[in-house]
Amino acid sequence: MDARELKTKTPDQLRDSLVALKKEAFNLRFQQATGQLENTSRMRAVRRDVARIKTVLNQKAAEAAAN
Repeated sequence: MDARELKTKTPDQLRDSLVALKKEAFNLRFQQATGQLENTSRMRAVRRDVARIKTVLNQKAAEAAAN
């Protein structure tokens, strides 16, 4: 997921993506705890995508507050 494509999305779309990624992160943690996780690098990617979405949401909120 690229920050440029995130900036073109609306805040509602970003929140929906954030919820989906958090569910995926939960499932990955559950798989890791039960020893079924095969792609361990996906956990890092999901965490970073969540951080990117939160950053863009905060930027959009700051822009809205400034106007």
